[in-house]
Amino acid sequence: MSYTYSLSHRVLHFRQPAGTSRGVYTTRNIWLLTLTDDMGRQGVGECAPLPQLSCDDLPDYESLLNDVCSHFCLSGQIDYERLRLYPSMLFGLETALQHLHAESSALFDTPFSRGEEGIPINGLVWMGTHDEMLRRMEEKLEAGFRCVKLKIGAIRFDEELDLIRRIRQRFSREQIELRVDANGAFSPDEAPHKLEQLARYDIHSIEQPIRAGQWDAMAALCRQSPLPIALDEELIGINSRAQKVELMEAIRPAYIILKPSLHGGMMGTKEWICLAQERQIGSWITSALESNVGLNAIAHLAALLYGPAITMPQGLGTGLLFTDNLPMPLSIRGDQLWYTTKL
Repeated sequence: MSYTYSLSHRVLHFRQPAGTSRGVYTTRNIWLLTLTDDMGRQGVGECAPLPQLSCDDLPDYESLLNDVCSHFCLSGQIDYERLRLYPSMLFGLETALQHLHAESSALFDTPFSRGEEGIPINGLVWMGTHDEMLRRMEEKLEAGFRCVKLKIGAIRFDEELDLIRRIRQRFSREQIELRVDANGAFSPDEAPHKLEQLARYDIHSIEQPIRAGQWDAMAALCRQSPLPIALDEELIGINSRAQKVELMEAIRPAYIILKPSLHGGMMGTKEWICLAQERQIGSWITSALESNVGLNAIAHLAALLYGPAITMPQGLGTGLLFTDNLPMPLSIRGDQLWYTTKL
């Protein structure tokens, strides 16, 4: 089988600024990779490194991506070991190849791809002022989400606690699952006290309470924390199987959160999950601000790896973020993502 490829660079625009503790996104750069085989079949994948976060967010990204695609077309095979260093490129290439062979945007045969079941997702409340976050939180609750994730660390901590307190005054832990994501905003010294305060409100988990790279401090937090800790940014750049084992053995988190375009593509995500399960570490999958092309691939991967009948909410509610998103047969009904039509 022989292949040719083409790349298309696009800039997507957020409906409203997406605030994190690392900054605010207003636009998103993506590269769409189209593979064509000698039978004329085509598949499309998305390569989308996150600025100042992805390990392959490099100044010569497009040139490197062309090299990766050219090498694949010459060999006809994905060089997984080489591409461990370039997870967003690997994810786009894997997606395009799977799309080509599936001949449909339903990448894998699952109850989700057949439209028989949806994937539960969390409602994401972006950082903002207290009033903005309160309004966004109310919108998620009114939409029927039973799991709400709040990004924290950008406004005063007492104001963030007030938002969480408001939810708990109305809804019990059984009614609404609360997750928080600090994106490394706490210092190691202040983190224990803040985790104690958060734990009063029956928080499901906190993502990345302190900055990545402080393994000893993070391990100590995981041992002592009154609420479960999930690793996110900590996994970026941990590419080899040996490195993954070393990190999980050293820190022993309750959960790891996997973004295929950041954490090793489809191959790397499967590897992370397998190694985590061997150590009784939980996991879930989220998107990393991809367009609907990437979101579709991540959703089908989650359905394959965790299904059928996924019960843990995944982080796949980002399809409405952009004014100029790409069409995909995905829809949100209540608190579930559904694949609606086979295209």
